[in-house]
Amino acid sequence: MKKYLIFRTDRVGDFLFTLKIIKIIKSNNQNSEITVVGSEYNQDYIKSFSGIDKIFTLQNNFFSKIKLIFFLRKKKYDSVIVHDGKKRSKFISFFLKYEKKTICVTDLINTQIDIIKKACDEINLKFDNSCIDFLDNRDYKSKITPFKSYVHLHFDEKWIFNDYIKKYKSIEPNLEELNKFINNILIKNKKLIITTGKKTPKIISEIKRKFDNSKVRFYENQKLTEIENIVINSELLISCHGWISHIASAKKIRQIDIIDSSYPYNKWTSHFRNYYSLNREPFENLSEKILGII
Repeated sequence: MKKYLIFRTDRVGDFLFTLKIIKIIKSNNQNSEITVVGSEYNQDYIKSFSGIDKIFTLQNNFFSKIKLIFFLRKKKYDSVIVHDGKKRSKFISFFLKYEKKTICVTDLINTQIDIIKKACDEINLKFDNSCIDFLDNRDYKSKITPFKSYVHLHFDEKWIFNDYIKKYKSIEPNLEELNKFINNILIKNKKLIITTGKKTPKIISEIKRKFDNSKVRFYENQKLTEIENIVINSELLISCHGWISHIASAKKIRQIDIIDSSYPYNKWTSHFRNYYSLNREPFENLSEKILGII
């Protein structure tokens, strides 16, 4: 049985790329043992996936690094994959026992899929394009949503100017603009589910009282697995690019991805299916373009 150790000590969206590597490992070595080193941000979500035998959490402090080295040195690995490319992960991997090691580095040329292909070459794994279907083994039979068919709007902090990257163009709507946008979706005979991030934007708290829950439902502070379920059972996802965009692509859910023109998102989305992207701009213009796609 081959043993693989993978470092993914950043966030949830980044871990979804590691799921592609895990699927490739399993297709090459079905009985392989896979250990993942995660972070405090993604550890709970990682635990929701089968096929991962052990999970260690790395906190970004010296004591946590030393403690982790002590545990991981007890075993020799066939392959160590530093998929996050972080200095902390490279430091820990230096002290471990292994046959092969690959360090993945994000650059200005290669897409994330290119990086995975390179890692596979370095540790003698046969790359398979089916890795982009990394959610095939998830069970979505138990829907948590009340609608048979609906549009999913994920309205998190990325829609709010003061809560997101300041150099990005503002897309923040005012109450009247968001109200009009939601009503225009309903005019198209669509039901709507709106989810939020960890913190519910104030505008969502204000607007949710205006709508009949037989047509619009608001879900706040949901677990990631619950939001995942809502995405998978929707007919269309509208969101600002993030982990949720990768979920939609993995299950070929039609999506409208709001991105900023200053950032090379194509390095992360080159393999997406059923995908539309719109550049960030004032909400009045952006909403019209979204409605044109719906």
